[in-house]
Amino acid sequence: MAMQCRRRAVWRWLLQQQSRSSSSSVVDVQQQQQEQVLVKGNGYSRFALLNRPSALNAINTSMIFQAARLHQLYKNWEDNHDIGFVMLKGSSPRAFAAGGDIVALYRFIKHGNLEACKQFFRTIYSFIYLIATYLKPHVALLNGITMGGGAGISIPGTFRVATDKTVFATPEVLIGFHPDAVASFYLSRLPGHLGEYLALTGEKLNGVEMVACGLATHYSLLAKLPLIEEQLGKLVTDDPSVIEATLEQYGDLVHPDSSSVLQRLEIVDKCFCHDTVEEIVDAVEVAASETKDAWCISTLNRLKEASPLSLKVSLRSIREGRFQTLDQCLLREYRMTLQAISKQISGDFCEGVRARVVDKDMAPKWDPPTLEKVSQDMVDQYFLPLTEFEPDLELPTKSREAFL
Repeated sequence: MAMQCRRRAVWRWLLQQQSRSSSSSVVDVQQQQQEQVLVKGNGYSRFALLNRPSALNAINTSMIFQAARLHQLYKNWEDNHDIGFVMLKGSSPRAFAAGGDIVALYRFIKHGNLEACKQFFRTIYSFIYLIATYLKPHVALLNGITMGGGAGISIPGTFRVATDKTVFATPEVLIGFHPDAVASFYLSRLPGHLGEYLALTGEKLNGVEMVACGLATHYSLLAKLPLIEEQLGKLVTDDPSVIEATLEQYGDLVHPDSSSVLQRLEIVDKCFCHDTVEEIVDAVEVAASETKDAWCISTLNRLKEASPLSLKVSLRSIREGRFQTLDQCLLREYRMTLQAISKQISGDFCEGVRARVVDKDMAPKWDPPTLEKVSQDMVDQYFLPLTEFEPDLELPTKSREAFL
């Protein structure tokens, strides 16, 4: 009898400790969410600040902290009649947002926790759709690195302000992935075949180039950003034209320099218009051998660094995106992403992250290793509907239609 009483006492104690630990975890999660997205209120507007400066404001996967908090904040602000417009920026002078936290995703996959990866992508893609359908003007201040998911949560919005420190890229093929976060939508709508070039090489654009090709709506020197923020904070409006007038008041007029890819659109179109990656590589190779041009040689080298499977998948993604709506692009990219992280076709994503970010040996062993060994069936699998046991990405398309 005494033994049973002691066992019951121990059991009650364990339950109490578990309850306390659980409550503490909830508090920790809420605190981390608040720390990773700071909020400033300026009367008639709200300012969300991405706050992971040590990680270049990469969107966190742990409990989906940033994406979930952003989604909730934006919904609350949209429903609040006292708020006219919303602004978004990064806390680091080096970055707006460097994309998703690929190292955390890599570790989840290595430990077999695919559900955490799926939840991350569902959350961030859903937030991107919210931005694309937002009922209030949205201003993103794209200072510093703006890549991958960072571009995804800003480009579908109303206004994107680039600076002299902005660096844009979609470098996913270099880590065995594909441009996602609605990249297949906005890249496919760039002039000529610039979108294919950016997707297949992962090359960077600066702030001037972003404005020139339409990825950004305005350009201002970094030194003017505090003044822009101050003036926007004084506005009492929900009128996009009033906000635009303020942005233009502090804008700078510049043109791409002679080294810019935008000065080479003729050769970009000539090389990247072809139907297959093999034909694109051959065209760049011919241009490089004929001209000995440093740009052509650099482009060729970038193509040869990328995952062969990712190149083929990404080219098809951009080409399909050109004829799809924003929600269709997100849905397809989600299916493609699940194929990439499942490792059923190839383990290139984990290998690319390992080689470039984890071990940093810069020597990924791609599978398949060459374009010739990438079969059409492998590429086709990325674009198949999910099975009946795997739910698709759910977007509120009936109640929220994208403006783009």
